[in-house]
Amino acid sequence: VPAYPADIAVALIEAEVHHNIGMPNVIEKPYVIFVGNETSPVYTKTGSGIAHWDRESCVGQIRLSAEAANLGLPDMSLEEAIAAGAKTLVIGIAVVGGAIPSSMRAVIADALTRGIDVASGTHDRLADDPEFAALAAQSGARISDVRVPPPGLPVGKGVKRSGKRMLTVGTDCALGKKYTALALAQEMTSRGMDATFRATGQTGILISGGGVPIDAVVADFVSGAAETLSPDAAETHWDIIEGQGAILHPGYAAVSMGLLMGSQPDAIVVCTDATRETIVGWPDFALPSIQEIIDLTVRIGSVVNPDIRVVGISANTSALSDAEREDYLSRLSQEHGVPAVDSVATGVGPIVDAVQS
Repeated sequence: VPAYPADIAVALIEAEVHHNIGMPNVIEKPYVIFVGNETSPVYTKTGSGIAHWDRESCVGQIRLSAEAANLGLPDMSLEEAIAAGAKTLVIGIAVVGGAIPSSMRAVIADALTRGIDVASGTHDRLADDPEFAALAAQSGARISDVRVPPPGLPVGKGVKRSGKRMLTVGTDCALGKKYTALALAQEMTSRGMDATFRATGQTGILISGGGVPIDAVVADFVSGAAETLSPDAAETHWDIIEGQGAILHPGYAAVSMGLLMGSQPDAIVVCTDATRETIVGWPDFALPSIQEIIDLTVRIGSVVNPDIRVVGISANTSALSDAEREDYLSRLSQEHGVPAVDSVATGVGPIVDAVQS
């Protein structure tokens, strides 16, 4: 334990706080999602992802201002959320750098004081915060830091594994890699195919109850973590692996590279945003083209799997009209020779059709 004051050090040792590594029995439902003052849907993707894919587990949202992003859940105070049965306050934001804004601390502290569990996917580990740890120790609340990788991850070996793997990759961050992977796994399972969603980020772990937060893994072990996440399987089994970052991203390319090498995908689905022109948060960098991502991903991925190929494109077309969406997706499909879908608006059926054929 770091050199905290004696009373806080004891609290840290005795508190029932857990660094969650994706075990499904750790985080209690139902949730109340806390977005604070964050206005950007890009940085509230943790909250919006849970609200979309696990809405029945959410009693509501806590926003600190009317301008904060709306997840489409009932607005509540902490007191109202507790009355509605909330067991865990989930931090619904993931900003650049992964820190907890100071404006959110009071609500987190209040929840812990009242014995309400707190789950966070930020890089800042709440269980290591002396104030929060002491409050959890006093009330019996549990802190679950989702963005903590399991111990003992190996260096990647690059040895081909049995089974089949599909990886979602992107032209940028926060444009649908997780949604697309979840939708693909759901569609494949509904057709009787043997498929498993493999979460690599905090939101996917909170939704599915398992996974590895790949962007929190030490660089040397990223490909090994991906290999561990998707082990040998039956030849007909598909692991649908949630992509992270983007291979040409100025900040996050490293994690994308390691995930690609370790996943050894047989198939990739390229995700993009129909109206985005620059990298979010890096306005001096133009958004790479879909073809650039295909060419580079296949070139690099073929080192560990010579059979890698693109099987589809998934675009966020939420800013387009229905007619514009239809024209845009049709154009992408014709240009790249694979099905083009919007995983939310149209579903991913055409991509699964292509995989089955």
